[in-house]
Order: sequence, then C-alpha cells, then structure tokens
Amino acid sequence: MFINIDGLKIHYHLAGQGQPIVLLHGWGTSLDLFESMENYLLPNFQVISLDFPGFGKSDEPLEPWDVERYVQFFEEFLAKLEIENPILVGHSFGGRVSIKFASRHSVHKIILIGSAGIKPKRSFDYYMKVYSYKALKKVLNLPILNKYKDQIMEKYRGKAGSSDYQKASRVMQQTLSKVVNEDLQHHMPHIKAPTLLIWGKNDTATPLEDGKKMEQLIPGAGLVALDNAGHYVFLEQQNRVHLIMNSFLEEDKGVN
Repeated sequence: MFINIDGLKIHYHLAGQGQPIVLLHGWGTSLDLFESMENYLLPNFQVISLDFPGFGKSDEPLEPWDVERYVQFFEEFLAKLEIENPILVGHSFGGRVSIKFASRHSVHKIILIGSAGIKPKRSFDYYMKVYSYKALKKVLNLPILNKYKDQIMEKYRGKAGSSDYQKASRVMQQTLSKVVNEDLQHHMPHIKAPTLLIWGKNDTATPLEDGKKMEQLIPGAGLVALDNAGHYVFLEQQNRVHLIMNSFLEEDKGVN
C-alpha cells in the first residue's frame, strides 16, 4: 500500500485487528526485515509497518532531514491512518524516532531493539577525519583549486565515510550526518509508557552499554540482553525475541 504525505509517496503495510503495533525499521533497511515479526504478531494485533522516506519503496526527501523532521513525518503518518496510542517497536534508527515521538505523545508501550539514540563516543581517528575534512574544504576554496572542489570532496567522502554513508545518495548522506550526531538522552526521562529494551550482547553498532544507559534514563524500563546476537538480534535470535515480546504484550492481545 502507498500513502501520500507532504508530496512523498510512502510505502507501508497494514493488516490485522486489535491494539495497533507500529514497526519502525533501522537505517539502510526497510519494512521487509519485519516480515517474520509481522506474521507472529498478526493473529493478536493490528500491525503497521512502513518504509521511512529515503528507504525501501518510499520516496526520498527533497532535502536533508534530521530526527525531528522524521518524527513530524511519523506524526502525520499516524494521523492520516487514524492510529492513536500505538505500541511502538523501533530497531536502531526506528528507535530514535520512537524515543523522540514517545517523549511528547501518548503511546501504549514501547519496544526498543538495538536502538540508536545515544551519541557514540568518538575515537581519535574519527576526529582526525573530521578535522582533515574541514581543512581540505578550506584549501579547496583557494583560487584555481576551487574549480575541482566538488570532484575532490566527493572522492574524499567516499573513502572516509562508513558503508551506510557510501551507499546513500547525497541527500541521504547529509541526512545520516544530521541523524547520527543527535543525542536523545535528554528526551528519555520524559517517556511515560512501559518500555522493553532488547539487545544483542555482541552489538557493535549500538553497543549494549547504550541499552544499559537507556534502562537508567527511561522510567521503569527493563533490559533483556541476548547471547550470540548482534545488531539484528530480532533476526539472529528470532524465536527468543518473539517469546520475550509475547510476554511483554500478553495483556494487550485482542484489545482494540
């Protein structure tokens, strides 16, 4: 299914009946990753999943977005589908949107899976890249060199950027830069909904320490850390994650 929001064609799934659960995917992925989770939840819930703008089959934003703009988009998406007080399941980047949305809106429950939202600690190599990048930009503004600026900077970004960064379009590269540098810790104490945190102990993208910090900052949150799993714990330990979710959502089954 598709819906138009702010001139963008947005791809989404909606099926089932009962308490609405919205599945929000991570950066660089799409709603397809939630297929098994959707099938598991459908007998007892109305399940909604979507491709964020710039991912899957949804249109790309016309300009770089930050987390706030994605939250505003999500607010419009829920309003158009007349979904109120949902359960949110956010993986990685989807967790960012869930955290900021839930800090100012009523949601029934939240499940954060390997969620982003805590600004990563930067290594010395990272800062060297940042400073050398800025220095290079200044040098390329000099006469003669400035006509080669765009070409040289594009090559530098390709070598220095992460794999997610390199795969993205220019608009989404700028969006990624805005998103990953936003720290959401100050929003977490404002979340009032029951919150379950699910983490893979081997997660290197959003380390377990981030989950522990979220458990401290979100009132009443509980953390479950699973062995032999990384950032995609909901795929790597699918059955265990489903059972944990089932226990957390037991009282919500069949409720509308």
